[in-house]
Amino acid sequence: MKNVLKLSAVVALFMASTSCENDIVKNTTQLTSDDAIVNSKIDLASDDIATIADQLFDNIDSNTITYRTINNNNSIFSNCATITRVPAFGIPLIPGTQVTKTIDFGTTGCTLNNGNVVRGKIIISFVFQPTAVSHTVTYTFDNFYHNNIKFVGTKTFTRSMTTQTATAAPHPIVVMELDMTITLPNGDEYQRVGTRTRELIEGFYTPNFMDNIYKITGNWTTTAPNGSQHTATITEPLRAKMSCIAVNKPILAKGIIAFVRNNITSTLNYGNGECDNIAVFTINGVSYTITIGN
Repeated sequence: MKNVLKLSAVVALFMASTSCENDIVKNTTQLTSDDAIVNSKIDLASDDIATIADQLFDNIDSNTITYRTINNNNSIFSNCATITRVPAFGIPLIPGTQVTKTIDFGTTGCTLNNGNVVRGKIIISFVFQPTAVSHTVTYTFDNFYHNNIKFVGTKTFTRSMTTQTATAAPHPIVVMELDMTITLPNGDEYQRVGTRTRELIEGFYTPNFMDNIYKITGNWTTTAPNGSQHTATITEPLRAKMSCIAVNKPILAKGIIAFVRNNITSTLNYGNGECDNIAVFTINGVSYTITIGN
């Protein structure tokens, strides 16, 4: 009888210990404010990459850092990058021509006008169809780093000149298919798969890059180095304001992303439209102020 009692006590102790361990695992696998900071860094890089790739496409005949042929010093670009094209600049393009453009930021670090530092190359490829309303563009990273975060892979985006309402003028909408491998400076590797849509809702019909405002929607899944996953859905469209570059602040100024990991929901709120580097991460009813940007 004593042996049975001892065995029962051991089993009970083991079950209690296992239950506590399970609770600890659940708690440590929910999204944290550190996770939110990592996600915000990836989001900021994604917006810079989208702007760079889109402008490479938009300026098909330009081998300089310009915005719609205007030398705009307040644009995102910087003079420490070079652009090449195949077919070479100066060769007239005819419909159906396969075009490849490369922007090379060098190997030592090129500071964009928004303060972010990049190096390496982004290469885009598409078929020249000047009368088409929609283009599919392939973009590839070649040893590309954004604030020392490495991006790897070959992706696509669809750029359309369209309207969202019957009264709106045509403007670009870019749908990016995300399938990225991201490596942080400490070696941690993340995978992100999903869709991100970026619509230029203000400023398209002016030559001034600084008045551009983009509306961003989408959803994706991110896999962390330990194998844990979370989904992200933009529940209130993000606003990317290029005017924030003038005060050297992150361009994401508004909007909310909801994250779900292990059935626990958290949110990241980028604010009410002000150009600052603050966002609010909320989980389990507790809010944390975090600093975003480089």
